[in-house]
Amino acid sequence: MSHPLFSLEGRVAVVSGAASGMGRQMAIGFAEAGADLLLLDINLPGAEATASDIERLGRKAIAKQTDVSDLEQIRETFKLLDQEFGRIDVIGNVAGEGETGAPEEMPVEQVQQVFQNLVFGRFAMCQEAGRRMLKQGKGSIINFGSIGGWNSLGRGHMPYGMSMAAVIQMTRELSTEWAARGVRVNCILPAQVWNDGLRARVKTTPEVQDTFVGGIPMNRLGEPEEIKGPAIFLASDASSFVTGMALPMDGGNLAMNAGGTYLGSPRASG
Repeated sequence: MSHPLFSLEGRVAVVSGAASGMGRQMAIGFAEAGADLLLLDINLPGAEATASDIERLGRKAIAKQTDVSDLEQIRETFKLLDQEFGRIDVIGNVAGEGETGAPEEMPVEQVQQVFQNLVFGRFAMCQEAGRRMLKQGKGSIINFGSIGGWNSLGRGHMPYGMSMAAVIQMTRELSTEWAARGVRVNCILPAQVWNDGLRARVKTTPEVQDTFVGGIPMNRLGEPEEIKGPAIFLASDASSFVTGMALPMDGGNLAMNAGGTYLGSPRASG
């Protein structure tokens, strides 16, 4: 029997990026803990497949095609939430695409679009959810950041890193503004976690896997299912005195010095 502090029974959660990867696994984890869900993704068939899996768990789930860079679509999504559920207790902001390229060559407009995806759209989601949670006097907002927003990944990730740093600071600012009114705001910072895109990249450039693993003391990449524990913790009353936190889900990446190695590391020499 699970501890009641981790229960989401009777609560409503919204998860963006719910068609695949960590967004899908977060949504399923919330349902397994008892929540009903509104699932958002630009990939509607994928979100509908996640909804079907959640319904088989005995929970209510509605999928809606939503581009989180489009502010009007976000507003329409929350109107649907009000009609179908009448409340929101948890939101997981996972969706949003980045771009890569040499900073000296990348058009400013491309950088602006990354910010539209990852910062302005995410703030709009926080704002819409936060307004409703503040009226209720309780709620949990979980933003996806990245280790790339904490320090630099290089490899042309400048707009992504800038955006993720903004998300981390946005989380701190909102947590400070809303904590006394019952709304907690935290973020999760994943390192490299397996998904279809990463598997395709490793297939074409196998050495990239050693590059990533060399920076992770656990000596492996993450699995999407591993998001469930941190997400349920932050969504539930188990974290009732936790707000403004940037929680690394990185196998020890941020803890290790850039020049460090670990037993078995691909970077270690004889």
